[in-house]
Amino acid sequence: MSEVILPVNLEVCVDSVESAMSAVRGGADRLELCANLGNGGGTTPSVGLLIVIQNTLGEFPIMVMIRPRTGDFVYSEEEIAVMLEDIRIFKKFGVRGVVIGALTPEGRVDLESTKKLIDEALPLEVCFHRAFDMTRNPEEALQDLASIGGIARILTSGHGKTAPNSLGMLKRLFHTKKELVTEPWGLSILPGSGINKENVAELLDFLVPLGLKEVHLSGGLWVEGPMSYRREGMAMGFGDGEWNVWRTQEEKVQEVKIILNSHCQEHAALYPLSATILETELTDL
Repeated sequence: MSEVILPVNLEVCVDSVESAMSAVRGGADRLELCANLGNGGGTTPSVGLLIVIQNTLGEFPIMVMIRPRTGDFVYSEEEIAVMLEDIRIFKKFGVRGVVIGALTPEGRVDLESTKKLIDEALPLEVCFHRAFDMTRNPEEALQDLASIGGIARILTSGHGKTAPNSLGMLKRLFHTKKELVTEPWGLSILPGSGINKENVAELLDFLVPLGLKEVHLSGGLWVEGPMSYRREGMAMGFGDGEWNVWRTQEEKVQEVKIILNSHCQEHAALYPLSATILETELTDL
């Protein structure tokens, strides 16, 4: 029996209440909650941000970034201790899971630290973030992560600048994952970085036959901030983003979501269960 392919889910990374609301209105199936998305790729958000988003959205799947700082992914014992404490705190607030990543100075997955973080997070879902793309060898890193167990998904651009430009490596990773993980839901490859309405269809055509179940994007951009008084010669170190605010754009999320749904409908003959599920989802909208 061939593998049943369900509708491709859409995860959107956000770092504000406004962005979370825009992402959900646009059709996000899950949120990755961070701080500082526009500067450094995202860090651990505040508990206050999580609580207000939960109060605003109600029950909605949220993965929380656990990253104590920007910069590389080689962490000291003290930084790992901070990450463990953050996981303990967020577990008390009903999140779907956590997003982690730790590397060695040599560019391999830090197995010891990663296992500590996973053990603390379980039974929550665990995603290994794009620290994966900073490893010396992606297939080696995939093997290392599969050997640990407990990881639900790996967020990756395919070891390139963007996922749409790294389809060859993503294909190899899907094949390697299938060899390493026999359970269909044991580990998911989550393509992310640079995905938008212009390229998501090609990515779907290429990867859905290999088992793609979800994609990740921010759908964000810098928008003009509301402050009219801007003191000359003063800055907080963010350059062009000093007076702007990072915001997820509802229409950018919606454009991709429409293509995801359309792709499933067009391929309903290949996996009819997907069409049934999609029809139910669209009826509920």
